[in-house]
Amino acid sequence: MMMKTISLSLFLTLTLLPSFMLGLSTYNVVSLGAKPDGKTDSTKAFLKAWNKACRSLGKPTILVPKGRYLIQNAIKFDGSKCTSVGIHINVKGTIVAPPDFRALKDSHTWLSFESVSGVTLSGGKFDGKGVGLWNCKMYGKGGCPKGATNLAFTKSKNIEIRGLTSLNSQLYHIVINGCNNVKLRSVKVLASGESPNTDGIHVQNSNDVTILNSKISSGDDCVSVGAGTTALWIENVICGPGHGISIGSLAKEMNEPGVQNMTVKDVTFVGTQNGVRIKSWGRPSHGFVKNVIFQHCTMINVQNPIIIDQNYCPNMEGCPGKVSGVKISDITYQDIHGSSATEVAVKFDCSSKHSCKNIILDDVKLTYKNQPAIASCAHADGSTHGLVVPKSCL
Repeated sequence: MMMKTISLSLFLTLTLLPSFMLGLSTYNVVSLGAKPDGKTDSTKAFLKAWNKACRSLGKPTILVPKGRYLIQNAIKFDGSKCTSVGIHINVKGTIVAPPDFRALKDSHTWLSFESVSGVTLSGGKFDGKGVGLWNCKMYGKGGCPKGATNLAFTKSKNIEIRGLTSLNSQLYHIVINGCNNVKLRSVKVLASGESPNTDGIHVQNSNDVTILNSKISSGDDCVSVGAGTTALWIENVICGPGHGISIGSLAKEMNEPGVQNMTVKDVTFVGTQNGVRIKSWGRPSHGFVKNVIFQHCTMINVQNPIIIDQNYCPNMEGCPGKVSGVKISDITYQDIHGSSATEVAVKFDCSSKHSCKNIILDDVKLTYKNQPAIASCAHADGSTHGLVVPKSCL
């Protein structure tokens, strides 16, 4: 009887506590002044919701109901002084960038999260309205701004991004920079195959990032991996159109950290420029790439299904006559199969100063026009296992 009395008393106490004391607070952006009409600037309401959630206790929720919400200005959600232990941003509507691509001026990111911990961002659409800037870059007479990334997390940890759609970003769609323990799942990225520099997900200087069950269509890399990335796991992704999954470009700087312990598996590439690629500028660097496995990947009419390019030098500026210093080793290609849109399906164009070492081809079958494709190697050492088509040149 005493135990039942205590339990009932505790239940009543918890039931009567204000929700903010239980960490159950919900901050509805509409209640704070946002207008779901897609025309009225809701920037202040979103910042107000963030500040209230940030200063609350427990794990509050920011709710973005159905509708279209214009965010006219670049926003930085700063978590450096938050007292909450985690914030769930539940987006049921569409967040829309200004239709005039010049409105964001020189902002690098439209929606930026910095120094946050335990943030979950779920659902919704994020429409970057990037078509105008793309046209300016492709058909204009110059003077176009560089553009803004749709969504970025910087210097943050324990982040989950799930079920959201990023549309038509001016530049990169989602950037993970300087973060630890980030999970992206069921994410969609949608942009024209002709859109310039619209990488789907870019990861750099980050540890323990997972990308699962996602579909990425863009005008650049589906996933791009920058220097300083470790323990990256990519699984069950459909890529296309786009430039494939790329490590690099590296050797942008002399003293850049390396890329290591990365797994890419169960990825389907459809009509992409590249499949699995490692690229570095042809210039000195202390960088490296090691312990990478590409596994169970399907290529459907891909121009360069397997490629290492250490002589990357667009427009022949800043690198003619130089040799890549990036050291590439312990790279495994296992169960890579499908069709190449070009005759050379496997190309290892490695550094003449630091040859690629321990490249493993295991059960690879790539065809060109229903015939075996060919392989091309320069300064690449390694071995083959099982059936390998095209015939290895390692």
